[in-house]
Amino acid sequence: MELGNQRGSGNVEDRRGMGGVVGGGIGVGTLVIAVIAYFLGIDPTTVIDASQQINSQRAPQQAGRQGTPEDEMGQFVSKVLASTEDVWTEIFRSGGKQYRDPKLVLYTGATRTACGVGQAAMGPFYCPNDQQLYIDLAFYDDLRKRFGAPGDFAQAYVIAHEVGHHVQNQLGIMQKLQSVQGRTSRGEANQMSVRVELQADCFAGVWGHHAANAKLLDPGDVEEALAAATAIGDDRLQKQSQGYVVPESFTHGSSAQRVRWFRRGMDSGRMSECDTFSSSVL
Repeated sequence: MELGNQRGSGNVEDRRGMGGVVGGGIGVGTLVIAVIAYFLGIDPTTVIDASQQINSQRAPQQAGRQGTPEDEMGQFVSKVLASTEDVWTEIFRSGGKQYRDPKLVLYTGATRTACGVGQAAMGPFYCPNDQQLYIDLAFYDDLRKRFGAPGDFAQAYVIAHEVGHHVQNQLGIMQKLQSVQGRTSRGEANQMSVRVELQADCFAGVWGHHAANAKLLDPGDVEEALAAATAIGDDRLQKQSQGYVVPESFTHGSSAQRVRWFRRGMDSGRMSECDTFSSSVL
């Protein structure tokens, strides 16, 4: 990516290396994070158990450093975040709406969120309760080594996907997932989760389209994002972790579906092309 002249976002809170993370409420938000844990091949109950255990300590989370980080990776994520801010602000404005920028929280190991306790093992995630993105940058090592998806645009795709959830939250779409959790069967909740996640992939592609128009992409960048989308498809992850695939347990979509919806957003650059809820074919 060509981010040299891109501004860095000031909507970053840097908690890296702070440690001592405790507190946070448990509820729908924790279940959202538990779904993410499942997608990464982690037993979701460990997320809830950890949240309950740490919540009992009740010590406040120390605030991190606010503003654009000074280190190379901090600068990178802040510039990607700034690009998403520019793109979505304009898209919302053109539709007569106002976009509210999310905050991106960098942390190490674990951190308190309004959705419970976030842990690095869960990978990057979005908490709708506080409208913040969370990422332990060590995930990028996993993306390269464990998932075989290197490259800066693959890393940017991860951020753009979580920003996609923020867009959904502002449009009232995240609430649809929350409303069915606990009221429907696991299979039906999983199907709703897949549609939510594929739409976030499509929204990431919409951002990618506009980033390309802004001359931020290098040759091969799109392929990096597609490799990342392929690597973290539910079928690929299940095959790697347990040796077989259970489609009814998918929560994020297959590799082919994730690639298809990212491409749809990337090719069109339009939110209207990302209606996974009305589509009969995912």
